[in-house]
Amino acid sequence: MSELKEQVKALKNLPEHIAIIMDGNGRWAKKRGFLRALGHENGVDALRRIATASAEVNIKYLTVYAFSSENWNRPKTEVKALMTLLVSSLKKELKTLNDNKIRLQAIGDTSSLPGNCRNELEEVIELTKDHKHMTLTLALSYGSREELSRAARELAQEVAEGIRTADSINEEALASKLYTAAMPDPDLLIRTSNEYRISNYLLWQIAYSELYFSPKLWPDFQAEDLYNAILDYRNRERRFGKISEQLKSDYHNA
Repeated sequence: MSELKEQVKALKNLPEHIAIIMDGNGRWAKKRGFLRALGHENGVDALRRIATASAEVNIKYLTVYAFSSENWNRPKTEVKALMTLLVSSLKKELKTLNDNKIRLQAIGDTSSLPGNCRNELEEVIELTKDHKHMTLTLALSYGSREELSRAARELAQEVAEGIRTADSINEEALASKLYTAAMPDPDLLIRTSNEYRISNYLLWQIAYSELYFSPKLWPDFQAEDLYNAILDYRNRERRFGKISEQLKSDYHNA
């Protein structure tokens, strides 16, 4: 076990939930003169590394941006290759999920996925549903604005049907309608490839997340890079609107 890994494992107050924007697969392939599909294949290898590393240091939730709702606008050949890769990867990674007691789930408009992708996804979700060590969530055909619009429609429908009043719509009510209602908000958001955008990802949920940007392209992202992001997170003061003196007082009074 690496010294860095030991250091992270020994920490108190680890981020409970880490979200990742896995960016840079295409550029990784282009730099090497490869087809973009090979970049995505190496991106799957990186996800296996990071999911395993997260589980080994006892992160409870890992949510990754696997395919955005905007990605449907990419060339059809690339979309087809991504969907094929999704199916093959789900089959191959079942052992990794089982070995590390990782439960798989998905968020997003998964009804828009091809039938074979949905079937494989649902099968692996079912086969890993009893694992308790970590939850790995794939954001598939996901867009945060669509998620928020969907939540608003559900609340409006409940008002129209007399199930609730307009006055009862608050932050908790809206959060309960999001895809992520059953999990805590991310403590830490990581984006790779030296891009500094959120890209319509978990806009509501990351309101108080710490943001960490890595220059590495996703296929090059290693367990040590994850550990360094966690250590950076631990050195930050999360005030949630308070001032430092209040946090110190809360700590001493706890």
